[in-house]
Amino acid sequence: MDLWIVATLAAALFQTFRFMLQKVLASGPLSATGSTFARFAYAIPGAVLVLAGYLWATGTLVPTVGSAFWGWAYLGGVSQILATVLVVLLFKSRNFAVGITLKKTEVIQTALLGLVLLGETITPGGWLAIGLGLAGVLMLSQTPGLVDDIWQALRSRAVLLGVASGFFFAISGIGYRAASLTVDSVDPLLRAGVTLLSVNVMQVLTLWPWLVWREPGQVVAVWRARKTAIWLGVTSMLGSLGWFTAFTLQTAAYVFALGQVELIFSLIASVVFFKETVTRREVTGIAILAASILLLVFLA
Repeated sequence: MDLWIVATLAAALFQTFRFMLQKVLASGPLSATGSTFARFAYAIPGAVLVLAGYLWATGTLVPTVGSAFWGWAYLGGVSQILATVLVVLLFKSRNFAVGITLKKTEVIQTALLGLVLLGETITPGGWLAIGLGLAGVLMLSQTPGLVDDIWQALRSRAVLLGVASGFFFAISGIGYRAASLTVDSVDPLLRAGVTLLSVNVMQVLTLWPWLVWREPGQVVAVWRARKTAIWLGVTSMLGSLGWFTAFTLQTAAYVFALGQVELIFSLIASVVFFKETVTRREVTGIAILAASILLLVFLA
């Protein structure tokens, strides 16, 4: 099995755990922005240890990076922050179901942006897999009444938020891939480690003054929540390392398409840990999504 596939599956699994922890923190002492800050801040120590350990074990030096790296990395990092904020705003929208469904178009948007910005193409089999995956995701999104209300819903604020969040998630994926490819190394793990640590530091430096200005007390709250937040940082670091490794080896659209397996992991967690039932529609959605993942693995 190709390394990018293993890295993406691992990233999706760790991201499932991260969202579970972030949900706990965001529903407790931390705001949505505070929990996002905690994710990046507590990931930095782990990223430093992993990168330092890898450099020591392989006997290599920190590779050089140029201005293009910093530009792409910052674009990816800021886009990820904006996408997360838009999703939080989407949670408060009356037409949440429609908006979150449109957020799932990030895979399609990533493919188109990859073509425009990086000149990357998608094979016919890849497009088929992406289309099947989108259909499976729509079924798992549980959007009752979508067909009846579609024209009214398309004029809603939720649609703008959903499409915009998908757009910024797509930009972040493209930015991370472009940044990692400029690292002066042929080692995908080293490229991923350098990009991950650099992005995390920039995201913390960007969010810190914002929290001090707009949400006084949240930085202190993040420190007080460290017993839980440290595990948020660990799962975030491991998940991001998987994503960044995959981005160095494969186009962002394929990585995001395969990464939708996270929905299956989340559904399993919902049944196992929260004792929730699975509907027939969800089972069908899982089957379609699984088919798209298998198609992507064998044809992309």
